[in-house]
Amino acid sequence: MWLVFAFLSAALLGCYDVCKKQALRHADVVPVLFLNTLFCSLFFLVPVTLSAIGALGEGDMLFVPVGGWGVQRYILLKSFIVLSSWYCGYLGMKHLPLTLVGPINATRPVMVLLGALIIFGERLNLWQWAGVLLSVLSFFLLSRSGKKEGIDFRHNRWIAFVVVAAVLGALSGLYDKYLMAPAESGGVGLNRMTVQSYYNFYQCLMMGLVLLLTREWKCTSLPLLPIFLVSVFLSLADFAYFYALSLDGALVSVVSMVRRGSVVVSFLLGAYFFREKNLRSKAVDLALVLLGMLCLWLGSS
Repeated sequence: MWLVFAFLSAALLGCYDVCKKQALRHADVVPVLFLNTLFCSLFFLVPVTLSAIGALGEGDMLFVPVGGWGVQRYILLKSFIVLSSWYCGYLGMKHLPLTLVGPINATRPVMVLLGALIIFGERLNLWQWAGVLLSVLSFFLLSRSGKKEGIDFRHNRWIAFVVVAAVLGALSGLYDKYLMAPAESGGVGLNRMTVQSYYNFYQCLMMGLVLLLTREWKCTSLPLLPIFLVSVFLSLADFAYFYALSLDGALVSVVSMVRRGSVVVSFLLGAYFFREKNLRSKAVDLALVLLGMLCLWLGSS
């Protein structure tokens, strides 16, 4: 069952990327990101309020335990990691083709796997090493595809932002494993709804402060519908993701890999809606990414 929710999260994430690209075509990063976190916070304010007044009980799927500072400090750190990743990713997304950004983001499972190797002492088998090598090769080929559009991976700052976003996203995935794992397994054992609800609240407060400092609320117009859809798809994708991780037997490396399958949805929709270039060579690069993900799945199953 957890694998079904992982695939659902991937499909929703693909739609999220397309709406995000559409929103960023017509507005700056800071107001878009603030409104995204604001809408997500409003969504989760409902179950938090219902839980606080007793309308939702511990047996309900949407019940949100509050937890004291001992819980909130972990979520606050997650909020900072995720928001940093989003900010870098939004900057890259605004200035780069979606069909290029998507495959780069899809290399995150490899980073998670390497992080698990370094941090948790996990050992990689032959299939997993094959997946790592294919992902490295696909990144090299993506750089060649980018050159056809005048994008030099070594000297383009927007590519650097996307790579930093991917690294921070992988770090967040490893941190999720630590947060969700029960105490007897060395984790914190946090409730998934508590994590998802409060990390959105903290992100909204952080982005509100950034918005005040940068004074970028003076944009004359904002594409509210795409931004609202960004929040809807993201909230649903994260809900499916956290729910998958909370189920017995869920493997964070597999969930993370399946979740990155969103690149197929974003690639196809990006090619259709935004009429991006060099799709044939990028499709080959994407196929290598997916083949690498398949090897990771074979090595993790």
